Amino acid sequence: MSKPYNVAVLVGSLRKDSINRKLALALAELAPPELKLEIVEIGDLPLYNEDTDGDNAPAAYGPFRSKLKAADAVLFVTPEYNRSIPGAMKNAIDVGSRPYGQSGFSGKPGAVLSASPGAIGGFGANHHLRQCLVFLDVHVLQQPEAYLGGAGSFFDTDGALSDGIRPFLQKFIDAFAQWVARHAG
Repeated sequence: MSKPYNVAVLVGSLRKDSINRKLALALAELAPPELKLEIVEIGDLPLYNEDTDGDNAPAAYGPFRSKLKAADAVLFVTPEYNRSIPGAMKNAIDVGSRPYGQSGFSGKPGAVLSASPGAIGGFGANHHLRQCLVFLDVHVLQQPEAYLGGAGSFFDTDGALSDGIRPFLQKFIDAFAQWVARHAG
């Protein structure tokens, strides 16, 4: 087997016990050997301000941008806040896509998984995020779409993934592995 593809995973929820963080960790366990998933933390990124970027950029920007640029692909796992992308996720996108012309996202394969305890599974966040990714030139996996409603039932009290969602997550991560192999530069 050749070297695995490195996947930067951005989790939109900052909560320690976030359902989306648990899903990201579950996907890392289910991933085939050709993918290596690593959560790239976004919670400590100061709000993007072009006036403070460049030579005087906040210290947190450098490591974040380096991890994005080193990744072969990106995976976004996010809840929905007010029918859109959580603020921390949007800020991470802004930080990672700057300075202009040096985006860490450009040309990479990607995928979006949104999850919510509610019935529509983060549909609004998923599509708003996809809209950003079109501009960023991320080649987003189209199928299977991943809007996971009822996400509060995906883990038992010990944090173990339920058998009900496992087959879908396996299908999703396997399809993403094929997508990455086809589109990673």
